Amino acid sequence: MEFLQNLASSLKNARTVELPYDDRSAFYMLMTMVVANQHKSVLDLLQNSLFDVNYACGRAQRNLLHIAANCGSYECLSLLLKKGATVNARDVSGCTPLHLAARNGKRKCLNKLLEHDADINIRNNEGLTTIHWLAVNGRTELLHDLLLYVNDVDIEDSQGQTAIHVACQNGHNSIVVCLLDNGSDINRSNHFGSTPLHFACSHGQRDTAFILLNRGAKFLPDKKGRTPLDVTVEGGYGETCALLLSSLPRLFDSLIQMTQKENIKEKMLYRVLSHLCQHQSKETADRILIGLAEQAFSIGQKLFSVSSSLESEVQCLLRCINFLCKLYQQVYTTKTKSKSHNLVPLNGTSAANLKANKIFMPLEVLWKLLGDWLNLLEEEFNNISTKQAGEGPQMQGEGTKVKPAEVGESVEVSKGQDDEGASEENVNEDSCTENTEEEEGEGEGETSLTEDPNQSEEEVPEEGSESKEVVTENDSSTPTLNIKALPVRNEDIITATVPRICAVIQAFYQCCTCLTPKPLTPPTFIDFVSRHNKVLKSLVARNPKVIFDHFHFLLECPELMSQFLHIIKAQPFEARQEWFYENLHPEDYNNDMFDSPTSQESLVIDRQRVFDSSCEMLHKINSGKLKKNISVKFEGEKGMGLGVVREWFDVLSKEILNPDYALFTQSTDGCTFQPNSNSSINPDHLNYFRFAGHILGLALYHRQLLNIYFTRSFYKHILGIPVNYKDVSSIDPDYAKNLQWLLDHEINNLGLNLTFSVQTDVFGMLQEIELKPGGSKQTVNDSNKHEYVQLVTELRMTKAIQPQINSFLQGFHEYIPQSLVQMFNEYELELMLSGLPTIDLLDWKENTVYSTYNKDSQVIQWFWDVLEEISVPERIMLLQFVTGSSRVPYGGFANLNGVGSTQKFSVNHMAYSPGCLPTASTCINLMRLPDYPTMEELKDRLLVAIHCGSQGYGVA
Repeated sequence: MEFLQNLASSLKNARTVELPYDDRSAFYMLMTMVVANQHKSVLDLLQNSLFDVNYACGRAQRNLLHIAANCGSYECLSLLLKKGATVNARDVSGCTPLHLAARNGKRKCLNKLLEHDADINIRNNEGLTTIHWLAVNGRTELLHDLLLYVNDVDIEDSQGQTAIHVACQNGHNSIVVCLLDNGSDINRSNHFGSTPLHFACSHGQRDTAFILLNRGAKFLPDKKGRTPLDVTVEGGYGETCALLLSSLPRLFDSLIQMTQKENIKEKMLYRVLSHLCQHQSKETADRILIGLAEQAFSIGQKLFSVSSSLESEVQCLLRCINFLCKLYQQVYTTKTKSKSHNLVPLNGTSAANLKANKIFMPLEVLWKLLGDWLNLLEEEFNNISTKQAGEGPQMQGEGTKVKPAEVGESVEVSKGQDDEGASEENVNEDSCTENTEEEEGEGEGETSLTEDPNQSEEEVPEEGSESKEVVTENDSSTPTLNIKALPVRNEDIITATVPRICAVIQAFYQCCTCLTPKPLTPPTFIDFVSRHNKVLKSLVARNPKVIFDHFHFLLECPELMSQFLHIIKAQPFEARQEWFYENLHPEDYNNDMFDSPTSQESLVIDRQRVFDSSCEMLHKINSGKLKKNISVKFEGEKGMGLGVVREWFDVLSKEILNPDYALFTQSTDGCTFQPNSNSSINPDHLNYFRFAGHILGLALYHRQLLNIYFTRSFYKHILGIPVNYKDVSSIDPDYAKNLQWLLDHEINNLGLNLTFSVQTDVFGMLQEIELKPGGSKQTVNDSNKHEYVQLVTELRMTKAIQPQINSFLQGFHEYIPQSLVQMFNEYELELMLSGLPTIDLLDWKENTVYSTYNKDSQVIQWFWDVLEEISVPERIMLLQFVTGSSRVPYGGFANLNGVGSTQKFSVNHMAYSPGCLPTASTCINLMRLPDYPTMEELKDRLLVAIHCGSQGYGVA
């Protein structure tokens, strides 16, 4: 009878009427009903069951009461409590049903649990209580209910954080007000000393910070000394920073001083300052700009003391100047740009110029000091040169000069007794803003060295040396120089001050550029370099590294670069190459962007027509995008990544030389190529030359090597170096010998009857071409034969292919500016483009790393023996098989390119199976080499792999 009743009930309710005896199965059956809040069904099943309602199951170890509270199943929750469910049961994370109801905003469930004495002070594994959960999620209504049961509104979590801390962090303003109204401590600090104001500011919660400040929050530092202003700037929150400054004006100086804090990211600080300049009043913007100028002046003064930290002070000065110039242009240039193409004028009395004078005035004294230093150093250089030449004794009355061995320890800059600062009449002519004309010599005192009367006992020099001081007398309102010349091992005062002075010069250039219409070079700075040309070259000669550290202005000023280019070219190739790429790549350049398989801008190349399809693809994509990211995929092949990019460059460089395109012809040495003077046979030849320039420029930009070598004369054309008669030998060795003979012998009486003209074949007809105007009437003789040789060389080597060169350079310069590439010679450019021409097996072996294998493993020894045996072309094929490139970069195998940096050639272990082949991952220069049982099989399988797989990519 009972069976029939149960059967009928089950059929009517479309479910079972009994729970399984297994608790786990019963739990999951009930859980689905609890989630749906089917409380009647749950009641029916629990009535005659022995199931324990506190049974916990699953990965979270939650019981049915947890489930009901989490889902807001109020009726089921009430039923379970009646059935004896433990109200404070905890799951695996330490959460109670009350925590879950609070977190998810289940108000009715929360109140029911509170009625059953749920403990509001229980912490989960992270230390969060119920009130913390409400504050985190902004459950204001539930908070009002909970506060009826709360004794301590500031109960802490495991890190000492109260509910108001987390509410401020998440910007739940109503929660913050409610907590404060109920006695929460507005200045309560956590275990790290952070107050609610710290939490609001560190997450950019401007409105929350406003509430706190209005309710009396104190501006306190945490245990690391970080204030709410610090954390605001660290997050780049401009609006919150503006609020702090308006509430606490005294913080303005602290904000400006943050330019000296290395732990604050430059990007974030600039974002804050930019917001303040753009969205606050003009007075605020001016105050920030003037504050930055004053800060830069202060840092610049410190730089002139060799006792200060060089690296940190230089970074602070340049960062401060960078902020000043960028913000000034943002505030004033952009607003006047529509009215005039010019920026702020350097002369005159316009409102804009007066504003520039006001903002940059604090730096005028620094520029004056810079000029004084350079004048002083020029005098010292002259004195040293005189002594080295052994000319004459010292002049009386001028003091004892500093010898190279007499080294200065500190350079102090102090103001005179008059503390009013420099007036316009005292501004140095080196200033980048308008100055009042001074009488010649005004403000220039005599420079001399006198004994330091305040020398302490610790500063007494060694016996036989003299303590000296350099004093430059100036107007009382202008800082003076005080150089204590004390012995310092291995460097003199000049050497110690070179990088400091050059850093200030860089700052001066940035300010001048800021106030000069683009693309003009600042005339004030040009004049400055001209006046101090001799001493600047002397400084650079003593410490050439300063060119790469501080003389970036040379790259923007062709007229200045020409004066220093010979010094730059004299520096080590590695240093110049590093400087080249530092200035070539933007700050956000990322070398890891080669292998972006998801890129929408991938170059999809047809391997059967690599040249044409590549030309088409590059024509469609902006060069700016290719600078940031280059991704290549061959049609019908799965492989992508850096290895494919390398192979594309390698294959394409060969196609550029394909005779079918008639772009380049082989020189007489059989190894190098130069532009074909008859390339016009191809009607699209100039577009193809531009494309070739794109490829070489793109490869150099991304440090990819090309399998191509050009004649020395063509590299010279790229570099802007004039060709000479020796370059003719690459296309006509016999003619080059004749030119050499002409130069080596007297020709006046030989009756050669040469004039400054030549006959050339133009479409089958001889035509006379004058080398210069009236050249056909001017005879070549011993006095002008060098000019003749140069002109005829330029005709053969340059003018004959000028359109081709121009088109090529047009494409090349889209990626590589002439100002950068000109610092190399033709041999160095070849190395950067094509790498080393040979493969050094010893270098290869010394720069190979192993995984599982080691250098003594039998298969590894066989591998190197095989490389000794195979031919050079086969070694190149192996190199391409593993790296994707057939070339070795300058510096050898130690400098193989990887993803984002160098990556050595790697050999990893691979399990052996009969007939298996080595595989490779070209992106990371990795070869997987099976553990072959014999050297013969290793050689056979390796040759099969490189002959069949050196080009074309699947997925290894």
